[in-house]
Amino acid sequence: MIRIPPNRRPARHLPAALLAALALTPAALPARTAAAPAAQAAPAVQVRYRTATVDGVEVFYREAGRPGAPAVLLLHGFPTSSHMFRNLIPALADRYHVIAPDYPGFGHSGMPARDAFAYTFDRYAEVVDALTQQLGLRRYALYVMDYGAPVGFRLATAHPDRVTALVVQNGNAYHEGIREFWDPIKAYWASGSAEDREAIRWLTSLKATHWQYTNGVPDASLVSPDTWTMDQSRLDRPGNQEIQLDLFHDYRTNLPLYPAWQAYFRAHRPPTLVVWGKNDAIFVAAGAEPYRRDNPAAEIHLLDTGHFALETHGPHIARLVRDFLGRAVGAKASGT
Repeated sequence: MIRIPPNRRPARHLPAALLAALALTPAALPARTAAAPAAQAAPAVQVRYRTATVDGVEVFYREAGRPGAPAVLLLHGFPTSSHMFRNLIPALADRYHVIAPDYPGFGHSGMPARDAFAYTFDRYAEVVDALTQQLGLRRYALYVMDYGAPVGFRLATAHPDRVTALVVQNGNAYHEGIREFWDPIKAYWASGSAEDREAIRWLTSLKATHWQYTNGVPDASLVSPDTWTMDQSRLDRPGNQEIQLDLFHDYRTNLPLYPAWQAYFRAHRPPTLVVWGKNDAIFVAAGAEPYRRDNPAAEIHLLDTGHFALETHGPHIARLVRDFLGRAVGAKASGT
C-alpha cells in the first residue's frame, strides 16, 4: 500500500478514482490474480550441448530432461542435424530424457576423412548404438525422420527389446514412398559413374536446401531462414559434399532391408505414431499408410506441409507426440 505522509494526506479532496487506483496494489488484488502467472508458467527445461567420443569420432548431441525418465532418441535427416529438434526437445523434456545426436559429417559432430571413416547407414547405426550404450540408454522410444529412419530401423531390428515406441516423421520403409525425386539418384545407384554422381551434386546446393524446407509448404513464413542457412553452412565445409554424395549412393542399401523392417513391425508391433507432411516430394505421402498394413494399431496423421513438418507444425506435432508417448510408454516428470 502506498503511504502518504500525514501532513500531505488531504484524502477528502482526492478524486474517488485516484483513491481507488492507490488501493489496487499487489497486496490488495484478489488472490487468484496474483497466482495466475504461476499457474500458467511452463516447467523450466534446460537443454545441454555435449560431445562424446565414439569409436574415435567426436559425436555432438543435445540432451534434456532427467536421466531417470523414459528415454526418447531423436534421429535427424538430411541435410540437417539435431538442430531440427531444437523446439521439440524442450516440449518433451519435462516428462522424458531426450537425446538428439548429430551423425558424423553433420551438424557439430566431427567430420573424419572419407578414407578414415565409412560414411554409410550401417556405420551410422553402429555409432548411434554405441552412443546409446555409452549414455546408459537401455530402452528408448525412437523418433526418426528422413535419414533417421534407416538408422533407427537398423537399431530396432538389431535390438527390438530396447525400442519402446516409434514416432515416424517423413521416414520411409516402403517402396510406395519413393517416387520421381529419386530417379537421378537411382541412376547413380545403377551406374556408380562420375557423371551420374555429378548430376546429383546440386542436392548439396543452397537452392536445393532451401527447396527442401519450403517445397509443399502453404505458408513459407512459418519456416525460419535459420534452418537452411544453418544446414548449408555445414554442407559448404570443404569435403562435405563428397560425404553427402557417398551417402546418396549408400542409400541404395536401405531398400533391400525394407522387408526385414516390415517383418519387425509385424512381429513386435511397437506402438507407432506416423506424422507425415503430405506434400513432401522426397518421401511422398503414399509411404505413410503402409505402416498400418504391417502394424494395424499404428496412428497416422497427414499434415498439410512438406518434408520438414516440424518447422510448420511443431506445436501440433509436439502435442501428438506427448499424447502418444504418454499412452505408449508413460511419463515421469523431471525432478520427481
